[in-house]
Amino acid sequence: MTSISTDTRPLRTADLGTLVIMSWSRETPDGDVPFLLACSLGDGEGGPEASRAAVERLLRHSGLSVGDGVLDATRLPNLPVSLLVVPGAAALTMPGVNAQFVPTPEWRTAVDKRGYACLIFATRPWSDGEPGDGEAVAAFANDEDTLTSAAQVILPARSLRN
Repeated sequence: MTSISTDTRPLRTADLGTLVIMSWSRETPDGDVPFLLACSLGDGEGGPEASRAAVERLLRHSGLSVGDGVLDATRLPNLPVSLLVVPGAAALTMPGVNAQFVPTPEWRTAVDKRGYACLIFATRPWSDGEPGDGEAVAAFANDEDTLTSAAQVILPARSLRN
């Protein structure tokens, strides 16, 4: 039996809990590739499960699907998700969310060179280690459970000049 979800509950930011954005770049045969990992700490009012559901609603409302491979947003100018990069800071903006962060210098160099970042927005809450721990971030971002339950987007980087 197939059912259609009619979940029209509004997004409550209290359900999201604390959103964290972590930036890093990884060397590939084509040069450095900039990555962003966005996820909740699972500390929303309803705990980790409510945070997961709230992130899923946020992604759907933003036109992003979960677990469907990589979406190339460089070809979708009307997608309501954007990445603004300015000297010393960056912001990921979506309907109802404006998450500002301080990127690593290596990430900024890679974004400047490529003009985009690869966003992994996990529905799975962050549960292990400190968000600033590079090894913990890599393990979480590369975990199959994280990737299959995340929206993955090649997101064009905008500046105040463009």
